[in-house]
Amino acid sequence: QVQLVESGGGLVLPGGSLRLSCADSRRTFSTYNMGWFRQAPGKEREFVAAINWSGGMTDYADSMKGRFTISRDNAKNTVYLQMNSLKPEDTAVYYCAAAGIFGARHARDWPYWGQGTQVTVSS
Repeated sequence: QVQLVESGGGLVLPGGSLRLSCADSRRTFSTYNMGWFRQAPGKEREFVAAINWSGGMTDYADSMKGRFTISRDNAKNTVYLQMNSLKPEDTAVYYCAAAGIFGARHARDWPYWGQGTQVTVSS
């Protein structure tokens, strides 16, 4: 069973940066495509970014391109989301997801989830 643990969320000023991490202690991590989603209050969970198992391919939602960067370190069983130029509308709970089909952007296509980490962008 995949166990994903996110960290790195918090309160940040508009224009600031945060780096989220998602760790899985299992050796099978390096075989999974990984993704980040987010969910704001009263809204559906939305796709943020994904990276394939090797790290050679990435995919971003249009509103995150140029501001967010997804990466992974398979030696550390960790996927990262570097978020720059944060805006108040980026405020949400951010979830790490695993084992989805690369290119799939709906939450139902990703079978494994972390517990989420809160990101709040506010002055």
